[in-house]
Amino acid sequence: MRKTPSTALCFLPLISLIGLLALNVYIFGDNALGGANQLILLTVAVITALIAWRLGYNWKDLEGGIVNSITVAAPAILILLMVGALSGTWLLSGVVPAMIYYGLYVLDPSIFLFACCIISVVVSLSTGSSWTTSATVGIALMGIGSALGFNPAMVAGAILSGAYFGDKMSPLSDTTNLASAIAGTDLFTHIRYMTITTGPSILIALIVFIVLGLGAHGESSNAGAIRQALADTFNLSPVLLLAPVVVIAMILKRVPALPALVAGAILGAALAVVFQRELLATLAEQGQLARLPGYAVVLTAFFGDTTITTGNEVADELLSSGGMAGMLNTVWLILCAMILGGVLEAAGFLRAITAAITKKVHSAAQLIAATTGTSLFTNITASDQYLAIIVPGQMYRQAYQRQGLQPQNLSRTLEDSATVTSVLIPWNTCGAFHASVLGVATLSYLPFAVFCYLSPLMTLACAFTGFKLARCEPVGAKSGVEQSASAVR
Repeated sequence: MRKTPSTALCFLPLISLIGLLALNVYIFGDNALGGANQLILLTVAVITALIAWRLGYNWKDLEGGIVNSITVAAPAILILLMVGALSGTWLLSGVVPAMIYYGLYVLDPSIFLFACCIISVVVSLSTGSSWTTSATVGIALMGIGSALGFNPAMVAGAILSGAYFGDKMSPLSDTTNLASAIAGTDLFTHIRYMTITTGPSILIALIVFIVLGLGAHGESSNAGAIRQALADTFNLSPVLLLAPVVVIAMILKRVPALPALVAGAILGAALAVVFQRELLATLAEQGQLARLPGYAVVLTAFFGDTTITTGNEVADELLSSGGMAGMLNTVWLILCAMILGGVLEAAGFLRAITAAITKKVHSAAQLIAATTGTSLFTNITASDQYLAIIVPGQMYRQAYQRQGLQPQNLSRTLEDSATVTSVLIPWNTCGAFHASVLGVATLSYLPFAVFCYLSPLMTLACAFTGFKLARCEPVGAKSGVEQSASAVR
């Protein structure tokens, strides 16, 4: 006879999770995502399974929940692997270097902060990673800003505003794919719907950076050195920008994410063969690839490590990719998180927690506010943006259906409240990473990371005004077994 878990009992695994993850961040720092957090997720899943067993659930019940939960994440996992392939071929072909090369031409001191944000947007959109943006071009921009006499906190805020815009909006981003998968909506539907809140937020941020940069003057020789290093290493041409143009065009034509990314990766490989023959020969010689060298280098870009040396230290930091293999750690994390989520859902824990919270939720606006608050709370307590997407996403998915809200409302709220606020919390892995890389304390750059704190405010403004909320026919409450099955479709 199965027993319904009490609300207090349901919170026990979450409290354990928060405490153990906080311990991991304290011990391992930024490396907590390298395996320690994954093991904690599995450990808490075991604890939850033992509690569920005491409540009368058998292994088949829990296994079914795990399988259904992983099924939800399967499309995102496939996309993430293809994202790795695309990042490798776009690096090898010169697509990403070309975007950075032409972007650096806008580094005029009078609009330097504005340019920092724009360049970070370009790099983050092209790579799908705020961490890569910060650790590569972000370091260069910090050095240039220091030479020009800008407040480092301002420069860091501009970089992170642009980096997290790209992290939210790029189809290459793991958080973007994860949020859409958890909510049960198409990736490009999710991206298009985010423009309603993300567009005004980045525009306001850019205006703020223009105002802050007024009256600044000087020269930026470092940008010239980076451009020269890229030009000396790659055969750069505006034609290389055809790859992102094609992918964007496919997005606008509503082509599904996986085929669009496959096309982008293949086009990147073709451009590498056409434009970067000398580079392919050099990389083949360095890797001692004597048999079909061009083929071997291009294929490696799809699945493995690709590192290109220019002689410029900052540029060299940018020119590396892990291919599909570079995505495996994120895939591992997602699988572990979905195992925990599947056990929590199958044993009725998430339903009990959601019921306790949603008892006081009587409108769409209150539901979106509850999601925002839960995501922020998870970011603060669990110190991980992936969990801040996964846990609230699974908790509130059915509540959105009952309120008659399309799933893109949930996916957008998760991104607006989970992805962008992670960088504002000092002990969160994102906040700790960016503060360390940029050399600016989290609380120092927080006031200037305009986009990051405007996004959750913008989603709340849309919620309470009812502006552009995508509606559907409300779905009535279901029985326990039906809820468990539908929540993970």
